[in-house]
Amino acid sequence: MRVLVVEDEVSLAKQLVTALRHAGYAVDHAAEGERADLLGHDEHYDAVVLDLGIPKMDGLTLLRRWREAGQNMPVLVLTARGSWHEKVLGIDSGADDYMAKPFRMEELLARLRALIRRSSGQLNPELRCGPLVLDTRAGKVTLDREEVRLTSHEFRVLSYLMHHKERIVSQGELTEHIYSQDFDRDSNTVEVFIARLRRKLGSSFIETVRGLGYRMKAGS
Repeated sequence: MRVLVVEDEVSLAKQLVTALRHAGYAVDHAAEGERADLLGHDEHYDAVVLDLGIPKMDGLTLLRRWREAGQNMPVLVLTARGSWHEKVLGIDSGADDYMAKPFRMEELLARLRALIRRSSGQLNPELRCGPLVLDTRAGKVTLDREEVRLTSHEFRVLSYLMHHKERIVSQGELTEHIYSQDFDRDSNTVEVFIARLRRKLGSSFIETVRGLGYRMKAGS
């Protein structure tokens, strides 16, 4: 899963990026609105954490531009504590949730997980495909109740496929959602991660749809 952090406060931005990467997300960061606007149109994100008080284009303007352009990724807005009018404006402009500063990182991560699950039609924090379970809270995968050790990229591939189970996901789509913008994206490595996952989980969970991509079987 891939997240964009739009925050100009250096220390907070660093904390957000570090926490999100530790939680298993691929993360891009923009410190001002024009850069964020460009990324939001050119890149593919599963969610955005957006501070409203950013330079070169305020957060509300940025959010409206995204929504008017049909960008429908979930957006979690950060506002100043007690600024209720910003919360109302943010929701009216297309925000999916909001948090007041200062906040607890654990709560932000929980809300972000919930937004991503809802946007993909998954309501339970535990994603299941038969005996295979991915716990989005703990970042843990179990098979027949035994933990399976995955690399960060293997986890991202599996997480994306399980969030979109029963849907064919192309190799290009997977590539866009598991790498941050500054990473050397080689779509051929997706095949390597799929092969590794099949060795660790068994071959029955991830189906190759010839010429189209991969599909996670819901009832494997």
